[in-house]
Amino acid sequence: MVATHEAERFEAPVFHRFEGVTEIGNYAPLPDGWWLAVADIVDSTGAIDAGRYKDVNMAGASVISGVLNALGRDDLPFVFGGDGALVALPPSGAAAATQALASTRRWTLEQLGLSMRAAMVPVTAAREAGQDVRVARFRPSEFVTYAMFAGGGASWAERQMKAGRFSVDLAPIGEKPDLTGLSCRWNPIRSRHGVIASIIAVPDEAAADSDFRGLVGDILGLAGGAERAGHPVPEDGPAPGLSHAGMMLELKANRLPGLRLRHRLVILVQAALVRVLTRTGLALGSFDAGRYRRDIATNSDFRKFDDGLKMTLDIDRDRLARIAERLERASEAGICRYGVHMQEEALMTCLVPTPLQRDHMHFIDGASGGYAAAALDLKRKAAALTP
Repeated sequence: MVATHEAERFEAPVFHRFEGVTEIGNYAPLPDGWWLAVADIVDSTGAIDAGRYKDVNMAGASVISGVLNALGRDDLPFVFGGDGALVALPPSGAAAATQALASTRRWTLEQLGLSMRAAMVPVTAAREAGQDVRVARFRPSEFVTYAMFAGGGASWAERQMKAGRFSVDLAPIGEKPDLTGLSCRWNPIRSRHGVIASIIAVPDEAAADSDFRGLVGDILGLAGGAERAGHPVPEDGPAPGLSHAGMMLELKANRLPGLRLRHRLVILVQAALVRVLTRTGLALGSFDAGRYRRDIATNSDFRKFDDGLKMTLDIDRDRLARIAERLERASEAGICRYGVHMQEEALMTCLVPTPLQRDHMHFIDGASGGYAAAALDLKRKAAALTP
């Protein structure tokens, strides 16, 4: 019983400056017996080319929402990848997470018309393949932390999923996951400094770990010279507004279709209240609209380390050119593979259990391709280098 109890427990080290992603001492290995719930959208670039970027991001975030709600946990390590996600979970949650992935696949197909693949990958399988899964937590504010993954195991798990291993089947027709708290109400956020750039850099297979981490430090240093390190969300939060497309996606996430009209009215009333309270500077009970919007900016996940560096930045083109030049030099030296995609706006998808608490989480991606398009650019560059 002691061994089982110990296998359930895991606390990752917490760091407060994002540059800490380069410090291997900030990471701790997940216990043996843990699992990686992995999912992504098949042909996400095709869906994005068709203008369905909100649908793709909502589907990716639904993996996190579905698994966390199924396990009744909000403290599990996860990472949002734009068109998919990964959640690490203890042995006791494997059955519930498998069911959540199956029902999320079904919901994504029936409600969004998108095909999702999913897998449940044992951490021990990654280690047997010579990879590791190490986790750290970055704290951008006093209210939230975001997990960072290193060791190669998370990327290995994604490759196994795409190869058809450890697959999770579709749930029966009509089965729905619990996506409580998942929303995508905010309008896209336009660049204020030049361009919204989604950047991915992953280590080359032959690269020394120290060389890649040195590269990451250089990239973060270049990006750090931008206003607020390139944060796409203004310091005082996004402008009040309501995305009709985002509202419709949130309504589709409601498990009870008969309550969708009521849910729609609630969304409209909440959006109107935020707009009025922002304009007047007043608070409604414990809800302060200005503080809520500032918390959105502080809590937003626009940078991450998931066996590689991923960032969506609002940045001027000259600084972006310097970042791209540094990445290209590293690519030529066999240190990294990278992809960059530019667009005019950023997109935000949210997990908001209740707006009355300050632990709401917000995932940032580019609004016209984002990480999925950057990943495609990475593949094209890598193919061009292959003899």
